[in-house]
Amino acid sequence: MNNSVRNTARLLTAGLRALLVLTVVCGVIYPLVVTGVAQAAFSGKANGSEVTSHGKVVGSSLLGQRYDKGTDKKGDPIPDLRYFQPRPSAGLGSNRKATPPVNPQYDLQVSGASNLGATNTDLVKAVKERKQWVATTYGVPESQVPADAVTSSGSGLDPDISPEYALLQVNRIAKETHRSADEIEKLVQDHVQGRQLGFMGEPRVNVLELNVALRDLTQGQR
Repeated sequence: MNNSVRNTARLLTAGLRALLVLTVVCGVIYPLVVTGVAQAAFSGKANGSEVTSHGKVVGSSLLGQRYDKGTDKKGDPIPDLRYFQPRPSAGLGSNRKATPPVNPQYDLQVSGASNLGATNTDLVKAVKERKQWVATTYGVPESQVPADAVTSSGSGLDPDISPEYALLQVNRIAKETHRSADEIEKLVQDHVQGRQLGFMGEPRVNVLELNVALRDLTQGQR
């Protein structure tokens, strides 16, 4: 009986020691080491890839966001056409009734794809409405509207648009900001990022970084 109690006590003691050591190593030392390395070597990415403007954080380069100038009588957001607009955000269908449908909510709490198939009537209708809005707003034929202007990404929070969609918005933004189209186009070209590693993905433009540069350009005029 005594041997059994002693063996049980030894096992419990060994188990507690192992628990304590693993807690310290895995729960304290390892997180501190990983955090320290991340802060030292990848500080920007470790802190959320923040984008700053004049010393103020204005967003993350990894997350898309809206650019509005208030809401209409129905409470729907009105896109601010002085800035480049992002691609649509599906928002898990929570913004299906948003207008104009080309620029629905970028809601972090309900991010994700719409999960609608290519033949879904709601999706087809939304794409047609978005294409019409883009074509009318930016004065181009519907045939020139790129796919990312009328469809959302899998996450619904894509921070990038295609160079084609960015260039499509140039003339309208130039008019709204009283700058030359050449200036705005050059700004876009300067912010085009190539394929990752030279072959992965497609060329893209980060909308937030482009709009920060655009704001600096237009405010510098005043």
